[in-house]
Amino acid sequence: MQTRLILAARKYSPWLIPLAALIMVFTWLSIAPPGILGKADAIGYAVCHRLDERSFHFTNGGQLPLCARCSGMYLGVVVGLVFQTLISQRRGGMPSRRVIVPLVILFLAFAIDGSNSYLYLIKSVSPGRLDFIPNLYIPNNTLRLLTGSGAGLGIAVAIFPSLNQTLWKDWDTRPALGSLKPLAVLTAIMLVLDLLVLTGWDAVLYPVALISAGGVLFLLALIYAMLWVMVTKQENRFTALGQVWLPALAGLTIALLQITATDLLRLWLTHTWGGFPLPIG
Repeated sequence: MQTRLILAARKYSPWLIPLAALIMVFTWLSIAPPGILGKADAIGYAVCHRLDERSFHFTNGGQLPLCARCSGMYLGVVVGLVFQTLISQRRGGMPSRRVIVPLVILFLAFAIDGSNSYLYLIKSVSPGRLDFIPNLYIPNNTLRLLTGSGAGLGIAVAIFPSLNQTLWKDWDTRPALGSLKPLAVLTAIMLVLDLLVLTGWDAVLYPVALISAGGVLFLLALIYAMLWVMVTKQENRFTALGQVWLPALAGLTIALLQITATDLLRLWLTHTWGGFPLPIG
């Protein structure tokens, strides 16, 4: 029975998936706010709380599609994946311990800052609640951006070799990041980009808004594309990028389905495209 379903998926997906993709693109575009930034907002809306005070803003007062932490995280994912594609191509080996340890430290920083920030939020909206737990420090958007970026790089380093191992017939067994040197270069690039974001210049924030929101869609599409390949038993059957169009389109379609469903549910619950309304008191 399972084999029949897999064979049916392979047989009919070349025309069913493009049709589903068209339907999802049309549906999502019809519900998302107007304009390119409005579409970016709708993507961020599906994964981020979008609280105003925890987000960066353009000079006209407009809010970025994602909060400071999520902006850093998805920007880090995009930068990390692009960097590894340029230097590693189809390498699918997992990083060495020397590379994993700094990434674990970055994730710990992300977890600590996120927990501290969430604790501070609870105390802000519900005075007197959890006062017996001290905050480590006053959270701020600079730390949210930096720790989010570190986590994004870690996600990219984990996803890239997994993608190569899943797709390519001729994937290289060497690690994508085999030493500390490329990780140091990647981290330095990310730090420079973070510092540019912190300038608050619109010339920086506009592309960051689009890239980080696009990073949400890109990451979800990658994950679902890999799942599609595994479910349809097509692992390690591809030799050229052009052959991957169907799994990529399937991943994009499922990602848009998730984003659209989440957007509609959140819009029904909150009646606003803004951040989650927080009860005070």
